[in-house]
Amino acid sequence: MTKNIQFIPGSDACIEGALYAGCDFFAGYPITPSSEVAEGMSAQLPKRGGKFIQMEDEIASMACIIGAALAGKKVMTVTSGPGFSLKQEGIGYACMAEIPCVIGNIQRGGPSTGNPTHVSQGDTMQARWGTHGDHSIIAMTASNLQDVFTTTVEAFNLAEKYRTPVILMFDEATQHLREKVVIPEPGEIEVVERLRTTVPVGEKYYPYLEDANGNRPMSDFGAGHRYNVTGLHHNISGFPDVSPGNVDKEIHHLVEKIESNANDIARYKEYYMDDAEYVIIAYGTSTRSAIQAAEDSREMGIKVGVFELQTVWPFADDIVKDVCGNAKAVIVAEMNMGQIVHEVKRVAPNRDKVFLSNRANNQLISPNDIKAALKMIQGKGV
Repeated sequence: MTKNIQFIPGSDACIEGALYAGCDFFAGYPITPSSEVAEGMSAQLPKRGGKFIQMEDEIASMACIIGAALAGKKVMTVTSGPGFSLKQEGIGYACMAEIPCVIGNIQRGGPSTGNPTHVSQGDTMQARWGTHGDHSIIAMTASNLQDVFTTTVEAFNLAEKYRTPVILMFDEATQHLREKVVIPEPGEIEVVERLRTTVPVGEKYYPYLEDANGNRPMSDFGAGHRYNVTGLHHNISGFPDVSPGNVDKEIHHLVEKIESNANDIARYKEYYMDDAEYVIIAYGTSTRSAIQAAEDSREMGIKVGVFELQTVWPFADDIVKDVCGNAKAVIVAEMNMGQIVHEVKRVAPNRDKVFLSNRANNQLISPNDIKAALKMIQGKGV
């Protein structure tokens, strides 16, 4: 069988992943450097019976996919820094109402308008804490375009499985480079479909009632069941219930359904880790430089390995702790002032052995940047 091999930019790899996962509704608003995804979806979705709509702004785009998801669609929107900020209230609503959706944030320099055409990873903490209130979130990323495709499929799967928004934290560099991507045949990669209620139309349906497996099956708006959706704390019927006991129960549910499954949700890759004495932890495009730095160091006889985070949130505490456990030192490579480095220090057995190698000037972190950090660490006798 002839394989479907394409030489495409990262934006197209994201589009192909969304379509493979069954995305049939996209709402968005143009913003550099994410506009190529919206443009591609506007061309592809109508050919497949899906719908594309350009809204008047990023807030409306987020509201639009929430409504479409409630009507039974697999939905996506994509934006960049300023638009991601505007979407936060809607993301919080989707967390509270447990609405599956995928939000792409193609990261660029910030804050504010910042540097629209250059790379950054400065939105990493915003993905976790951008919306107000206690909640948990799933955020994913990738460093090569085959993984951009796969991670996008995974994002839709996790959104459906956990009834939650999932954020794709790609960056400008990954989305604009071109690489070979093999598009799998249907069925080669698992695609998780919406879990719908088996309650017959005409009988009472409770949108937030857990079944025997702990899931909360959904009913499409317009399919026959009548139920309420609100951003307020609610009972199993979906109607407001702000009693302390109910609020406590719902907040714990929103957090624990994700955090208690952190190890299962975690996606990561290891390079040269079998005998590594020094470990570089990286994510997104920074991983490419980390791998080159490890290979250069090994040519010099220094045993360096790379641990790539592809699930950034929830943070895989137990897995990262084990990765740090036997290392002489850990370098966290990221393109910001230092965000994930604090999470690594939080879980590492010895936080004094965790160091940051970073850039915050909207330029790609280089292998030499990381090797300079390693040289500095060795100079300290670590």
